[in-house]
Parts: sequence; C-alpha cells; structure tokens
Amino acid sequence: MPFHHPRKIMFTVGCAAACAVMLASGAPAYSQTDFNSVEVRAEQVAPGVAVLFGAGGNIGVTFGPDGTVLIDDQFAPLTARIQAAIAALGATPVRFLINTHWHGDHSGGNENFGRAGALILAHDHVRERMAAEQRRGERVTPPSPAAALPVLTWHDGVNLHLNGGEISAIHAPHAHTDGDSIIWFRTANVVHMGDLYFNRMSLPFIDLDSGGDVRGVLAAVERVLAMTNDATVIIPGHGPIASRADLMGYRDMLTEVITAVTRERAAGKTLEQIVALQLAARWDVNPTGFIRGDAFVTAVWQSLENGAYARHAAMHGGGHAEPAPAATAAPATPPAAEAHDHAH
Repeated sequence: MPFHHPRKIMFTVGCAAACAVMLASGAPAYSQTDFNSVEVRAEQVAPGVAVLFGAGGNIGVTFGPDGTVLIDDQFAPLTARIQAAIAALGATPVRFLINTHWHGDHSGGNENFGRAGALILAHDHVRERMAAEQRRGERVTPPSPAAALPVLTWHDGVNLHLNGGEISAIHAPHAHTDGDSIIWFRTANVVHMGDLYFNRMSLPFIDLDSGGDVRGVLAAVERVLAMTNDATVIIPGHGPIASRADLMGYRDMLTEVITAVTRERAAGKTLEQIVALQLAARWDVNPTGFIRGDAFVTAVWQSLENGAYARHAAMHGGGHAEPAPAATAAPATPPAAEAHDHAH
C-alpha cells in the first residue's frame, strides 16, 4: 500500500481560481488570480515523495541525500511559498526541475528556480516552444527568458538515478501538447502525469495549437496503466491524487467519446451536429470545469481532422519508445550543459 503522511492536506485551491489561471496557461494572467491568497500545501504520498497543491498544475517533489527534484513549478509569484513548503518537508533546495510540458501554469516559476541554481529538464519541444513566440488563437505568448529555458532536453526519455531510486521521464507524443512527459518514480511507485490527466475537476484540455491530439492522450493513459499496479499513486496535472482505478475510468471516458465522435464523423455528420449530440454529457459534471463537454467533443473532432498523433504513429510504428537513458544524474554538482537526442 502507498505510504500516506499523517499530515495529509487535501486540494485547497478552488477550481474557479485554478481554471482562471489555466485559461492563460501559455502566458499567465496574474491579474485573474489573487496569488497573495494562495496557500501552498503538501501531501506526502510515499517516503521521500510529496505533492504540492497551490494554484496551477500539481507539483511533484522527491528528495533525499542526493538532492531535491521538482516536477513543475506553477507561477512565479508562488516561488517563495513553494520553496518554503519544500523546506518544511525537510528537503534541500531544488537541484533538478522537470517540466511536464511548456504551459505557464506548470513552468511559470522556471526563471526563479533557474536563477536559484536548479538545472531545468524537459522534452525538446518544451524548450523549443518556450524559446519562441507561441500563438494560440488570438493569444500570443512571448519567448521565455533564457534562465527559464530547459538546459537538458530529450526526445524519447531520460532516467535520473538519485536518492537510492530511479526516476524516468517518458515522452508522450502529440497528447496534451507535443512535448508532454510522464514522470515515473519507479522505486516509489508514483507517477506524475502532468496535464495528460485532469482528475475530476475538468474534462481533458487538448492544446491543438501546441501539437496536441486526444488520441495521444489516450495512448499515454494506456501506457501508464500498463506500467502501474493497484498500489501506484497517480498525480494528475490538476485535481486530487488518484488511483489506478481512477485512471482506468478516465481511459474509459476517453475511449467512449473518441469512438462515438469517430462513428458520427464517419456517418457524415458535421461538427455542429456532433456537438449537438452531447456525447460527453455523462462526464461533464463540474459546472465550473475548465473544459466542458462541447469544447471537449470539438477538440476530439479537431484531433481526428488534424491527425497529428496518427501521422506520428505511422512514422514511428506506433508512437512509443522506451525511455532512453540519455542522461544520468550522479550525486555530484549538476552539469551546466545541454544534451539532446535529435533522432526525430
């Protein structure tokens, strides 16, 4: 059974606040949220592994004698509170920072942590998108400062050997975005899924402008289910801690909606006609959800039209590769060098 700290603290920031900042996930609109009122709280889910809840994406933390690894970092105004919560766990300052993807509610604190000495790691596409202007509809996100950019990147994956355990970052191609990584704390039996998984608080957000595709999300979920067991603790990008059974329900929802939209599209129905069928209504139960049923069905239809994941799977024989040990972090001072696997 997973270890649960006796000081377990549940998700405390309301969905209204979380959804407001997510609306500006590429370019945080701090005016939409009163960050002064945000309390960063911790829930320890395994020995040496905890989750921090605040505003924005859920943060993973693993710590021990070789240093502290942070998974995502929410927004810049929260950095001091995140650092205080890490210290309260008995952990040292962050040595490594891994971004699950490029959105600002997961990487908004990068510059602060980078300047404080953390080595930032992420998928190739995360650095590429953060280093250049991004346009999503009418929203324009300027390039990030150099100190906020990942220094070590990967194509398929990377393994870190720290604190007596192993952490694998595994690329999930064309899913929530084109640069998502699943973070697998192998020894602790914990998985951080980033925004590949929205637990209870919203239907999935597929960022098609960033190379996302709902079929990539489904493939990523299937992959996590295949490598976990009933004792695995699953950290979603947003929402409370989940179990493997919770993730199975999410998989079933994705499968049913994708199958239904595919069927109706093949029958010749237009997008407007398919949306009118309310195919996701069974799961659209949160009136303040970031993504509601009509928006999710539209994203599924657009994914089928765009075919980003299907093209990737055709080119790569299915779309998955085992995490490559492209870099190994030893207990020494982290290198200030960049390592790429460019076998795209």
